[in-house]
Amino acid sequence: MNFFTKLSESFIQNFIEANRWKYIVNGLGVTLRVTLFAVLIGIAIGFIVAVIRSTYEKTGKLGFFNFLCNIYLTVIRGTPVVVQLMIIYFVVFASGRPNKVFVAILAFGINSGAYVAEIVRSGIMSIDPGQMEAGRSLGFNYIQTMWHIIIPQAFKNVLPALGNEFIVLLKETSVAGYIALEDLTKGGDIIRSQTYSPFMPLLSVAAIYLAIVMLLSFLLKKLERRLRNSER
Repeated sequence: MNFFTKLSESFIQNFIEANRWKYIVNGLGVTLRVTLFAVLIGIAIGFIVAVIRSTYEKTGKLGFFNFLCNIYLTVIRGTPVVVQLMIIYFVVFASGRPNKVFVAILAFGINSGAYVAEIVRSGIMSIDPGQMEAGRSLGFNYIQTMWHIIIPQAFKNVLPALGNEFIVLLKETSVAGYIALEDLTKGGDIIRSQTYSPFMPLLSVAAIYLAIVMLLSFLLKKLERRLRNSER
């Protein structure tokens, strides 16, 4: 029996028989859904924390909120995301039966927000202080200046780092199986446990992750190029 015959039989066993391919397809849908909504939560939290921390550094205001933000950043960046996921599922929502997708979105969104916050804060702090003065001279208040002048420039500066964070987030969701969420990785593992053949299902999972990351990297480069062209 040659290599291609064995490969064909392995493919049929792992994906065609008993419609096992559905584990991969359904798992991919869960992974993409968790990643998308976690990204949105991470962006929202990250920008709020970044503005609070940069405002404190620039003006000395919002000291109490800056203190809370520092606690949040220290705890989230200092503990593994899989531990945070299990704490939210088994401790925070221990009294009920929470939706596992919701828990995963919440956990990964909160985790991502800490890293997005520091990325965006570094972008805000890199903008020349004269930009703030220019906004004030145009009659904008502090919030309007941040929103219309500072943040758009900071976003362009940190776009590559933000894109990398979202790619990392996509791959981090692979630990969602710790709360028995049937994501893409868990789907491949379920097939492996049924067929006792780890090569085909796990290699397929890795290939799908790689394809998604390559697509995101391609789209990110196009966006960066378009933003650079808009500056000319």
